[in-house]
Amino acid sequence: MKRQKHPNVHPVNARSLHAAAARLRKGALVAFPTETVYGLGANALDKKAVAKIFAAKGRPSDNPMIVHVSDQKMLGKVARRVPARAKRLIAHFWPGPLTLILSKKSSIPSSVTAGLDTVAVRMPQGLGRELVRLAGVPIAAPSANLSGRPSPTTAAHVAEDFPDVFVLDGGPTKHGVESTVVALDPPRILREGAIPGDLLRKMIPDLRRAPGAARHELAAGTGGLSSKVNGAAESPGTKYAHYAPTRPLTLFLRKSSFLSYVREHPRALILCPSRLSPLFSKQRILSLGSSPEEIARNLFAALRTRRRGTELLVLAIPRRGIGRAVMDRLTRAATRIVR
Repeated sequence: MKRQKHPNVHPVNARSLHAAAARLRKGALVAFPTETVYGLGANALDKKAVAKIFAAKGRPSDNPMIVHVSDQKMLGKVARRVPARAKRLIAHFWPGPLTLILSKKSSIPSSVTAGLDTVAVRMPQGLGRELVRLAGVPIAAPSANLSGRPSPTTAAHVAEDFPDVFVLDGGPTKHGVESTVVALDPPRILREGAIPGDLLRKMIPDLRRAPGAARHELAAGTGGLSSKVNGAAESPGTKYAHYAPTRPLTLFLRKSSFLSYVREHPRALILCPSRLSPLFSKQRILSLGSSPEEIARNLFAALRTRRRGTELLVLAIPRRGIGRAVMDRLTRAATRIVR
């Protein structure tokens, strides 16, 4: 099958990077790869540029964004205060897929933070960090997908949702799920992500999961897992339903109910770990990979698949390590959950 070309997608080189940075400085939108997912970026200090993100995505105004910085000096332009616990996490995990909730400076428009006096900040790795450095301004960048759709892990995914946005193609992303979001007063995980909580607790022993983030038994499609302040989500990406595929998705919590349903629905598309593939030799399957890390990398691409199947069926994986982030995304994406 011939690969579809997207005229708005640009291979990463010195020329395209500088062009993207110039666009950001001028108030335009740029989609770019991070180590987690692709982001839809705008100058975080430019209120009009930030408004373009909300308009393009159809993003609710009470859903805050993550601001990306390239170094400690830029962090100082965004955050009013960085407590000692945050400094410990920064020293160990930045640059990387960890977002911290910090008190914000007045230079950050209230639209970026959904009116909160805190801002979600992270320092991305690799290409994302280099783009922010070249732009010379902090970049507000939620995932580069239409609100409610699965997050993009390739440039082609972005082009599907935004055919007119300048997209830097850095290939498939490293982690495939978004950053872990941590608040520090008190210390708690607001969103499960690419860095498992067990690693973070080695630095912050009293770090806990926010009460909502621990409720994987909630009804499918409700989306709201984290705490809220004055109606706005405290963390990006936790208040609304997310990751919905174009077909119904059923998440099975038990293998027995999964296998029983699969036998009765031969036209469904089965999303499964590689080890279970031999069980479905006569049915439509899409392997998610072997390890939890592989499953995380492949998850959003699987939710966006165009392969035939009347519905999508997936079995829960253990909620350990990055498996917690995978289950968080599947819970939000599911049309229904079967025990």
